[in-house]
Formats: sequence, C-alpha cells, structure tokens
Amino acid sequence: MVTFSLERTAPLPLDEAWRRLTTWPRHGDAVPLTRVTVETPGPTRPGTVIVARSGAGPLAFDDRMEVTVWEPPGEETPGRCRLEKRGRLVRGWAEIEVRPGPGGRTRVLWREELDVRLLPSAFDRVLGGSGRYVFGRAVNHLLRRP
Repeated sequence: MVTFSLERTAPLPLDEAWRRLTTWPRHGDAVPLTRVTVETPGPTRPGTVIVARSGAGPLAFDDRMEVTVWEPPGEETPGRCRLEKRGRLVRGWAEIEVRPGPGGRTRVLWREELDVRLLPSAFDRVLGGSGRYVFGRAVNHLLRRP
C-alpha cells in the first residue's frame, strides 16, 4: 500500500477547477488506456459510483470507486471530494481538494492511497512513483483543458 499527494496552483476560479476535476468521464481523456463511466445517475453526491476501466484486452481491469464525501466549494470556501476505491484489484481512496490560492488562483491538493492486490510490497516505491507521475499528468491535463 502506498500513499502520495500532489499539489498544483491553477489560474482558475474555485468552481471551475472543481468542475474540471470532478467531471468524471474527463479523467479517461487524461489517463492513457482508460475509460471512465459513472454508474449512478447525476448529479454527483455521496453514493455515486464511478468505474475507471484501464488497460487493453485481457489485461484490462476496473477501478471501482464510490463518492463518500461531496462538499463542492463556495465562493471563497474550499471544496472536497473523497472516493473510496472498491475494486477487486485496486483498493484505497483518493481525495480532491480545491481551496482559494494567491491572486484569485486555486490551490489543488490530490491525496491518494493505493493498494493493488497481488502486488508485493517490494513494489510500493515503484507504485508510488508511478501513481504520482500518472495522476500528476492527469491533474495537469484536467486543469488546462476546459
């Protein structure tokens, strides 16, 4: 099991950064070989189920997540979302937080705990580095594209 975090500052208002980060199907555009679907009718709220299918052919797997905390930002108040990973292969959680930053910008904090079943702990360092890299690129992509 590994835990990592990312921090970014974006030249966006809070609500726009939140929208870009929590429009779930957009995550599939940001993560290679991944398609994201929302199984629960909108809008997003606690209990919403999201599935990220990653890989190709027989090497694909589902990362099934449930929203357990949904606190959209106010005009000047932070927003926070927590997703519990409940797949057969991937477990853990992810938290997305947006808060006011300097000069009208938005500070984004992404925290994640990953546990990949059947992956020995000897690979934790590689998993943590890969997670930081992949999710860092995804966050950058999501924040840059309307």
